[in-house]
Amino acid sequence: MIYVLAYVAMLFLRLSRAPGGYWLLLAVVFVFSAFRYEVGCDWTGYLNQYDVFGQLPVSEAIATREPIWTVIIALQVKLGLPYPWLNVFSSFMFFYGIHKLAKRQPDALGFLVLLFPVLILNMPMSGIRQGVAVGIMCLAYLAFIDRRLVRFVGLVLLAAGFHSSAIVFLLLAPMVTGGLSRGRIALSLLLALPGGLALMTTDAVNTATSRYVGTDVDAAGAAYRVALLVLVAIWFLMFLRRKWQITFPVDHKLAVIGSLMMLGLLVVLPASSVIADRLNYYFIPIQAMILARLPFLPMRNGRALAVAAPYIGLLAVLVVWALLSSHFQKCYLPYQTWIFGIPGN
Repeated sequence: MIYVLAYVAMLFLRLSRAPGGYWLLLAVVFVFSAFRYEVGCDWTGYLNQYDVFGQLPVSEAIATREPIWTVIIALQVKLGLPYPWLNVFSSFMFFYGIHKLAKRQPDALGFLVLLFPVLILNMPMSGIRQGVAVGIMCLAYLAFIDRRLVRFVGLVLLAAGFHSSAIVFLLLAPMVTGGLSRGRIALSLLLALPGGLALMTTDAVNTATSRYVGTDVDAAGAAYRVALLVLVAIWFLMFLRRKWQITFPVDHKLAVIGSLMMLGLLVVLPASSVIADRLNYYFIPIQAMILARLPFLPMRNGRALAVAAPYIGLLAVLVVWALLSSHFQKCYLPYQTWIFGIPGN
């Protein structure tokens, strides 16, 4: 199985600590994602968008619910670029954001490896529109860490221009500046209430609610993906938070708030697995940030097991998903690429 073998190769690369390993892996996964052909569950769906939105004049495209995405498709068609180039653009945007966040990590290679089994396979290799939004949100997380409020809000709005689900992160705006005291959290929650009420009245939220809440629409595997986040969030909040605060004080606030929001998905999941799954992908970079830093946290016992567990656990998840899921076999096999020409031509 190409995906399992690829991940095992990544694990060996991580263990080898070869010079330039991060840049090699970044280049490989970008090409692997950007130049796939008829691979990914949403390949046909985005091809349909290309055919429909590509016929719109820019003046009409900009009036749609996710205007930036629609305008890009319209411009691509006008430039005469075929559909597969949309995947190149989306992969570039995703990996640009991931790269910027990875370079803030003490183990950028480990961070990237941890993203492959779930985030990379599901976003730039399938849900490309949200993949762009996730990449931009990685830049927003950096603005959050750096306490740059205007930049954070601007990046969240930009991400929402590609995938409207990102708009919920505007609720974090009150937390960008200031510390993480209980009083500050309470004040931020109070200030967030008007924003939350305003968001609930937006077209994006109304559309998502009507489509996914109280309906039979379900996201395959959403419960398992959310469970992975929740387990890491509980582990962090109960056992790692104080160690993290001492070792990595600069982005401690993002890790804490991200973990709390991961737990919040437990409330969303029973109402709509689709909405919980959409939000889930935005938190995976924070999850990987926590897991990739385990080797650098002070631990008295079980360090080797704690460090290895995330990589081994994700390998097990990938093996089970690849071997037992008909959904995976239908969407991702066989892997094909058009970098050497369109397959079959």
